[in-house]
Amino acid sequence: MTENNASTSNTAAGAPAESTADTATAAANSAQQEPNDNLETQYGDTIIDDVVVSKIAGIAAREVSGVYALGGGGARMMGSIRESFGGSEDVRQGVSVEVDKATASIEVAIIAEYGVAIHELAEAIRRNIMNSIERMTGLRVTRVDVMVHDVKLPKEEADENQTQSTLPATQE
Repeated sequence: MTENNASTSNTAAGAPAESTADTATAAANSAQQEPNDNLETQYGDTIIDDVVVSKIAGIAAREVSGVYALGGGGARMMGSIRESFGGSEDVRQGVSVEVDKATASIEVAIIAEYGVAIHELAEAIRRNIMNSIERMTGLRVTRVDVMVHDVKLPKEEADENQTQSTLPATQE
């Protein structure tokens, strides 16, 4: 029984030392992130704002077949109101990003079309967003989270079209 306690105490005593070493290594790695040669040059740095990345991500997500719309219910409702008053569509709707000096992390909320394989759709969205952002900005995309809020059923689409055709046309 004494041997077990001794081995347990050795393990417990060793754990903080390993943990501290791992923490120090992780901190050193994050402090010395690889410079992004696309954005950090000898002549100066290029800084890409979050708005730019969110617009690119929103457009890239909409390009994927099987995406009905971006955003949750509230965001889409506000978008519809904005458009009804003559405003343009906000391509950033349903997209949130975090950009640091060299990397970007993206979260996109979608409504999928009925019948598509959602896991394949999510992967296609990830690939398209990553390719577009990396090609256009030079940022490294570390993460793209896809949140599926709803599935657009064919009957819902037919109901929407019927409602829109019965509404009086607005004059411009």
